[in-house]
Amino acid sequence: MPEVYIHAVAGPSLEQKRALVKDITEAVVKNFKVGADAVMVEIIESAKENKAKGGVLFSER
Repeated sequence: MPEVYIHAVAGPSLEQKRALVKDITEAVVKNFKVGADAVMVEIIESAKENKAKGGVLFSER
């Protein structure tokens, strides 16, 4: 069973998440030659104050 984990800053809407997991699932099905039911996608969200890029917290950008 292929598993895909996405680490992201919290904020995307439910509709955006639905679209993302749909697109990722379709890509895994196409490239790994498995059924959609075999693909697991997990979005792991971090609060903006718990994630940084370039030494600056996302909450301070």
